[in-house]
Amino acid sequence: MRRAVCPGSFDPITNGHLDIIGRASKLYDVVHVAVMINKSKQGLFTVDERIDMIRTVTAEYENVEVEAFHGLLVDFCKQRDIPAIVKGLRAVSDFDYELQMAQMNIGLSGVETLFVPTNPTYSFLSSSLVKEVAAWGGDVSHLVPEPVLTALRARLAER
Repeated sequence: MRRAVCPGSFDPITNGHLDIIGRASKLYDVVHVAVMINKSKQGLFTVDERIDMIRTVTAEYENVEVEAFHGLLVDFCKQRDIPAIVKGLRAVSDFDYELQMAQMNIGLSGVETLFVPTNPTYSFLSSSLVKEVAAWGGDVSHLVPEPVLTALRARLAER
């Protein structure tokens, strides 16, 4: 069985993330979406909320599994017998950082990293940018799935 992981914080998941997950789901039998737990960072959404949103918006992909992780991604991979990490690249600056991570991961554990170029429609997109634009009242409806937009608007209204 061919398995891969798409890791990230997904705070919140964007259409760019979904594009990479959807494309990976066509290449692998099982795609694990690993939601990073970083206790030193306060996210807009809790890890459980992010997992619920991701499960909702990836429901059409029967081979996608979503769960949280903390620690080294290669340990997550070893525990689940996942030989590949799939990462989307938006720009050259992404590549510089991700290449270092990929080289470290293969050196630590033999886990390969596959880079998928982002759809040009999403080349500028990040969760941080979505949150910032939405916080200032900007329209992000074309950048996130509808369930995420609803949750984002509700969360920002609470603040």
